[in-house]
Amino acid sequence: MDFTPTEEQTAARDLAARIFADLATHERLAATGTGSDPELWKALTGAGLVGAVEDLGLLGLVLLLEEQGRTTAQVPYAATGVFGLLAITAHGTRDQRERLLPGLRDGSLVITGAFPAQGGVRASAPGGPAVVADSASAELTGTVPVVPWLQDATHILVADDRRRLWLTPLAAGATVTPVDLTAPWSAGRLTLDHAPAERLGTGRPPQDTGAYDDILATARTAFAGLQAGVCAGSLARAVAHVNAREQFGRPLATRQAVQLRAADAHMDTEAIRVTAYEAAWRRDAGLPYATHALTAAWWAAEAGQRVVHTGQHLHGGTGADLDHPVHRHFLWGRQLDAYLGCGSEVLQELGELIASGE
Repeated sequence: MDFTPTEEQTAARDLAARIFADLATHERLAATGTGSDPELWKALTGAGLVGAVEDLGLLGLVLLLEEQGRTTAQVPYAATGVFGLLAITAHGTRDQRERLLPGLRDGSLVITGAFPAQGGVRASAPGGPAVVADSASAELTGTVPVVPWLQDATHILVADDRRRLWLTPLAAGATVTPVDLTAPWSAGRLTLDHAPAERLGTGRPPQDTGAYDDILATARTAFAGLQAGVCAGSLARAVAHVNAREQFGRPLATRQAVQLRAADAHMDTEAIRVTAYEAAWRRDAGLPYATHALTAAWWAAEAGQRVVHTGQHLHGGTGADLDHPVHRHFLWGRQLDAYLGCGSEVLQELGELIASGE
């Protein structure tokens, strides 16, 4: 295994770090509220950092999402990277790639995903009660209670109750109701009423469930990378605070209890990062990575919430201020703890995969 970024990945990561540092400031984030920042999204697409995901692979996307997480920048980068660019590049038909990828690259299209399958969406043939296995189109009916970045999306990748994947535009037959999450992810409640949709790819075996499994594992890996950045940003703020804050004439950072707490948070952050890197590297190398993605997701959920709690606690009373920058890291960390499966859920799934020998 070699997680050393290529020159292209390093250049993209450094450019993303500069853009996020310049535009995802505390003042701009406070002004944005719970929505996304269209100017920042325009800057990222204009710099080619969205379209670059196709060439940089999942490891490259993880590196870029780390930089987003450090600043908790409010753009649908992870969603459109995973459920849009990587999903369509890997599993879309030639027509879907030619039709959708240009818009995703320039930011005029944003795709988010209703994952994992929640059993609430059914697919039926237009004018009929059911869909044949290899149908290329369908009508979707049902409700998905919470979809992150739904308010920013132009399309959504929906997993139906049989784990078949459908692309549907947010137009006729699709209703979006804004929903507040712990983190400001422009989320919404999706209601589908015979909404027209097209199958992602051919839908024929073995892609029938393989696409769902691959995209879910990709999403878990990518969001683990995002969590690594959130945790690193929270810890960096905490370290700066305890070095500057004095108590009884000495910086808080000289206290052994503070040092141990920060050291534990650092180790947790590194565990999230290295497991996300490994899963991403294996996918890019064409190796099995389902268990590795679950391992990264478990660390992101379990260790992630420990780190953001530590970041807030080391700020003392300041950490209780809802307007303090560290509080955003706390909100993002807790949201990522639950997204795509909490720690106990992914641990059970990992155990079942190991027991079955897959």
